[in-house]
Amino acid sequence: MYPDFLSLDLEGRKKYLALWNHCPEHASDYSYINLFAWNAERGYEWAFDGGLCWLTTTTPERVPWAPVGPWFSVDWPDLLERCFPESTIFQRVPETLALYLKEQLNGKVRIKEDPSEGEYIYSIPELIELPGKQFHKKKNLLNQFLREYEHSYIEITQGIIEEILRVQHDWCLWKNCDGSSGLKAENEAIARVLGSWKGLGGLFGGALIVKDRIVAYTIAEEVDPENIIIHFEKGLTEYKGVYQAINQIFLEKSCSSFKWVNREQDMGNEGLRKAKLSYNPTRILKKYQVFWAP
Repeated sequence: MYPDFLSLDLEGRKKYLALWNHCPEHASDYSYINLFAWNAERGYEWAFDGGLCWLTTTTPERVPWAPVGPWFSVDWPDLLERCFPESTIFQRVPETLALYLKEQLNGKVRIKEDPSEGEYIYSIPELIELPGKQFHKKKNLLNQFLREYEHSYIEITQGIIEEILRVQHDWCLWKNCDGSSGLKAENEAIARVLGSWKGLGGLFGGALIVKDRIVAYTIAEEVDPENIIIHFEKGLTEYKGVYQAINQIFLEKSCSSFKWVNREQDMGNEGLRKAKLSYNPTRILKKYQVFWAP
């Protein structure tokens, strides 16, 4: 009998977060803020069953994802045979769970890495300091911005949401978001998050100002006392070095007490992959397809 899936809603947020907090590995795909942001695009549904929260997309098609909760406390053979009695392919399964399922299910599970979904994890102290030759170009661009533009930094509050939306509008005009389904969906996700800033716990962010104009912003989430996720980061590229500046200054001013930052996946985009690798990730949180055949 398949779990009773229902549409994602705010009422289930507290129950979901309790399970998320007990999850052994926190992939950014599964943060409630990420689910909320992309819900219109993906049509998430969830089901609370067997001490876990099962997730599936419904748009453009139904695609089961990994469940969220205390993975190591579950009787997997019994639970999967009861909840998914037919062969099922789970997508975006974090490596820790994928390897554990393969071990626990005696040949009934096959796994395959999906490189496009791996999430890039960086050392925050390293991205603040930008040490050595590997960061030479980043530091040069940062220093150019600092020299050329009289700037200030502020943390995002409800009072500047409209200004952040204007920056996002300008960025979208430059990138022609209406001509790209992916960028258009991202723009809508950003607007959804900013429009619910007060109601979404764990959100914080920062913005750079040049001559009374916000020229870059970052939206992030606190996962736990050591980890954050950066969900969105945009800058107006007419200001040289603006991305290097918002990256370094945000971490220095607002995140110095944390150790690790997850900057999410490259989605198989070669340019994005090169950009993320250029910041020298400490590790990549791998994700897998899991083929379950009862």
